[in-house]
Amino acid sequence: MFPTNKPDPALLRGLTSRRLGRRDALRLGGVSALGAFLAACGVQGKGSPEASVAPDAVQKFWGGKVKNGKVDFANWPLYMDPKKPELAKFTARTGITVNYQEVIQEMGPWFAKVQPQLSAGQSIGFDLMVITNSLQFGQFRSGGFLAPLDHSKLPNYAANAAKSYANEAFDPGNVFSIPWASGITGIAYDIKKTGREITSLADLWDPKFKGKVGMFSDTQELANFGLLAAGLKPGDSEEGDWKKAAAKLKEQKDAGMVRNYYDQSYVDALGKGEVWLTQAWSGDVFQKNVSDGTDFRFVIPSEGGTIWTDNMTIPVTATNPVDAIMLMDFFYEVENAAALAEYINYVCPVPAAQAQIKKDAAAASGDDRATLTEVADSPLVFPGESDYAKLHYYVDFNTAEEQQNFQRIFEPITLS
Repeated sequence: MFPTNKPDPALLRGLTSRRLGRRDALRLGGVSALGAFLAACGVQGKGSPEASVAPDAVQKFWGGKVKNGKVDFANWPLYMDPKKPELAKFTARTGITVNYQEVIQEMGPWFAKVQPQLSAGQSIGFDLMVITNSLQFGQFRSGGFLAPLDHSKLPNYAANAAKSYANEAFDPGNVFSIPWASGITGIAYDIKKTGREITSLADLWDPKFKGKVGMFSDTQELANFGLLAAGLKPGDSEEGDWKKAAAKLKEQKDAGMVRNYYDQSYVDALGKGEVWLTQAWSGDVFQKNVSDGTDFRFVIPSEGGTIWTDNMTIPVTATNPVDAIMLMDFFYEVENAAALAEYINYVCPVPAAQAQIKKDAAAASGDDRATLTEVADSPLVFPGESDYAKLHYYVDFNTAEEQQNFQRIFEPITLS
């Protein structure tokens, strides 16, 4: 349950625009899943094929490269405080200027935009880019378009990142990437309407809530809940499992349980009382409560939920890779990771940032203190190990044909 104190508007974190773009990317691109994000905590699924790199590839790429004093950074919209205090701090310390551009809206179009230059060995105009663990991540990797990271240049990452990040199936050992932030898909609900705590996916099928349930129109998200509700693991699923999950979802639809299959508008539907419980993204629920003083709750169902991650990577044609990797490591300093989490409110990859945010809260006053305390205490920003143990990948597509079959099975459910 979240406090209802309303903070200074400058502290409100805008997630809506970026979230919709990322969800579209998952739907259109066929995200393969969040590899083995925090696999040591038990996140389940098969993940993608392991990344590989020649033993001398790191030295071959980094040998002779030096700091140039600038870095061009491509990111998603609203993924950093517009005033960019962290970048100003980085420049003051290192002398490196940062050209920060919010140019990534969806993974499919972004890959299509930069692939021709990368294939030709040409610069894409950026030295650092944040990309989702999607089908396109695999395309970037298999195309040889990502620079292998020199981990000797990432001491803060080594010291402060959650250790299980090294087990990500889409990039084992963080050969090509380190996380920027992550998010969770679970259930949001209004306990004043439901009259009880929501704990299970079965609640989304409960006749008591007929016509008051919201589900996502995004087939990846919808399918995951259908698979989990049917007792199946999304990351290990095949076409026969998809059909079982679709049947489970069709049963829910035919019973009149679902008011609508939503995009980002589910937040408004929950706020207006049109739905009482709904599939939801963790950051949205946190923000709704902070900005509007609501008391909506968010839960990872007992059967499981979903998690995804966005990752910092260096294009192989980067002009300023040394400057870029310095900036990557800068964000793994505890104070800087905390400042970023205070703004974006997504799952933070630096556990020690939680204590830092509590220190920041203690030094603040009034609404600022209340907001920072809420961020530090929120399991939506700092989930516990028991939460991670219930999180799963998205369905993993090995071929375009599999992806097409998947869409063919699940798309009809969302159509009226």
